[in-house]
Amino acid sequence: MSEGRNLVGVDIGSSSIKVCELKEGRKGRTLAKVAYAPIPPQTIVDGHIMNTGVVTEALLKLFSDAKITQRNIALGVSGQSVIIRKITVPMMTPAELDEQIQWEAEQHIPFDIKDVQIDYQVLRKHPDRGQMDLLLVAAKRDEINDYAQFAREAKLKPFVVDIDAFCVQNLFEALRGMPAERTVALINLGASLSSLNIVASGTSAFTRDIASGGNAISEEIQRETGMSFDQAEAYKCGDPAAISGAGGMIPQQVQQVIDSACDTIAAEIQRSLDFFMATSGESNIDQVYVTGGTGNLTPLRNAIQRRARTPVEFFNPVDGLIVDSRHVPEDMLRARHAQLAVAIGLGLRKEKEKRA
Repeated sequence: MSEGRNLVGVDIGSSSIKVCELKEGRKGRTLAKVAYAPIPPQTIVDGHIMNTGVVTEALLKLFSDAKITQRNIALGVSGQSVIIRKITVPMMTPAELDEQIQWEAEQHIPFDIKDVQIDYQVLRKHPDRGQMDLLLVAAKRDEINDYAQFAREAKLKPFVVDIDAFCVQNLFEALRGMPAERTVALINLGASLSSLNIVASGTSAFTRDIASGGNAISEEIQRETGMSFDQAEAYKCGDPAAISGAGGMIPQQVQQVIDSACDTIAAEIQRSLDFFMATSGESNIDQVYVTGGTGNLTPLRNAIQRRARTPVEFFNPVDGLIVDSRHVPEDMLRARHAQLAVAIGLGLRKEKEKRA
């Protein structure tokens, strides 16, 4: 249950910052404002902010340029500072669970419990067994405090810190609904980090961050051909200018490198899918949905489908939203829509929320 205005979603990735503001009305959800800015390499490394000044300045400019006056925000985190576990505990009341959760967390979290912020969600109750399943999430306090501090320095008020993988799940459920009897994999393919969230019978059953993304493809092109990273990136993304300069098509050597690098990423994803099926008792995954900037790459989607032997579909995070064309530039949205899933998912959060 939630009340109040939507928070502004702020997604700080390893290569760019995305900001989205949603508004909800009788006609549906409107994507009211969008802002995007690239950030220099090594600004964010493994989810850690290495240069807070760059991030703070970028946020100040993004909110100013996009004329976003709402200052209450939701932030996303991911990477090595976040631990997600599905655990089973004895049946207990909400009050008892609040008292016990710290002790339960100590049994499953490989960090000092004093150094992490704990949250949880009840997934299922099994009265016949006297047990219930929980989704337990822990994030390092230092990481959360760092994110909150740079946001405050940018004159913003952080209300919520969410996990990237769950932002994508919330958005998918809001726009498409979550199939109750099917098992689907939601993959957000970023520049240097990708998140996998497998949802079975409507609830998250397995999550994993994969330390690979679109940069790995560009770096492999660069290594094999000797071209600059920017050139490699242009070829990878199918930049018309780069292709035109090469006579209207991607050179065969470059295409081979792209296909090989995509297969390497797909193999890593397949290993995670296989691990889930081996440990969960699930016999198959019905559908894979990919989003994120790297999810736009057809060779990667094809490689995932070939490896997983499961249909793969691109999940467009803007489909199903009303777009305010007065404030959201059409050309920017066309170029960046795939990268907005986490920011829009964060933008679904409200100022006042209650645990279900």
